[in-house]
Amino acid sequence: MTKIFIIILSIALIISGFFLGPKVSKLYKLSKLYDEKRIANNFINIDKLFAVSEPIPPAEIPYTFNTKDFELPKTYFFEDKEQDLASALEHFKTDGLIVLHQGDMLYENYWNNNSVASKHIAFSVSKSFLSALIGIAVHDGLIDNIEDPITKYLPDFNGTGYEGVSIKNILQMSSGVEFNEDYADPQSDINKFGRAVAKGTSFRDFSKTLKQSREPGTYHHYVSIDTQVLGFLLSEVTGMPIRDYLYQKIWNKIGMESDAYYIVDNTGMEMALGGLNASLRDFAKFGLLYLNNGKWGNEQVVPADWVKASYNPDGPHLKPGESDLSSSVWGYGLQWWVPGFPETDFTASGVYNQYIYVDPISEVIIAKTSSNHRFTAEKEYSKAAHVAMFRSIAKSIVSNE
Repeated sequence: MTKIFIIILSIALIISGFFLGPKVSKLYKLSKLYDEKRIANNFINIDKLFAVSEPIPPAEIPYTFNTKDFELPKTYFFEDKEQDLASALEHFKTDGLIVLHQGDMLYENYWNNNSVASKHIAFSVSKSFLSALIGIAVHDGLIDNIEDPITKYLPDFNGTGYEGVSIKNILQMSSGVEFNEDYADPQSDINKFGRAVAKGTSFRDFSKTLKQSREPGTYHHYVSIDTQVLGFLLSEVTGMPIRDYLYQKIWNKIGMESDAYYIVDNTGMEMALGGLNASLRDFAKFGLLYLNNGKWGNEQVVPADWVKASYNPDGPHLKPGESDLSSSVWGYGLQWWVPGFPETDFTASGVYNQYIYVDPISEVIIAKTSSNHRFTAEKEYSKAAHVAMFRSIAKSIVSNE
């Protein structure tokens, strides 16, 4: 009987492996994505781990930064004392760092087997790109008004947590949808999302499972699926994949020099909430576009009023600082963060410490990719430390002019 049981079990495992093998493989890859010894390599090889889109090609006329000499400051001011900058960059597992000032590239460096050619996953920095595309679609007349309910354009979301929620509330992460974004919690919604997608659930089907828990527009709570729903909106109104609209409206116009790609689901839908993979130089160019109020050369690529609204927390629940109206101490605009105190700089931000930091006062842009395996344990500390580093670098540039 024991031999028969083993034979039957073996056959069952072979059969399940044949039918479920790809899903099991995806779940295994997902479980190992953030391992300390693998994370840096994984973050520049997402196309070898997950299904990805057709490439977004380089611009027809790539833009090359003018370079100037500059040395990073030795220290940065954080937690009421001077701290060693090089040690911090190492601690947070920096993969790449670019510093721009007035459009010139002052500093560029790579670590952990990254290079100029590396395509690094942006995580939620992707959200800021998606916001720019929504602003362009509004300007082009494809979206009537961001005060419109999302279900005006996506009627299949009636009966879900997004029924009747305005596009603006979704842009400002104030949808009222219930969502746990804690990557350290295995049972969080964001981790359930990852497992569901690995098993073959589409982004759209998962998004429809979420429920409403607060009145929209009254409380700021970060819900990554909000951006994914905006991605569905963009695809619907443009009639094309996000990657194609990105290439036509931004990528080709601002001289992106490398190709890029998105993670996609089993329907080919791009992961708008965090699946963009691109080079650090091209991330920096996007920051420069926003520093220049959406203008590149003589062309207004992103509407100037949209850019300004992107880093303007225009409601009490969106202001930086401790508040009963927000789950974050950072302020929020249209898919861009405002660290605050003062409210003069802003940043695109992704988990594991990805950033495009913009300071309009000093005219400094800092693009940073990272593979910080400690992120879930030191999330708020690492975010605050990065803002301190960026502000110290900007201050050093201005003081040395």
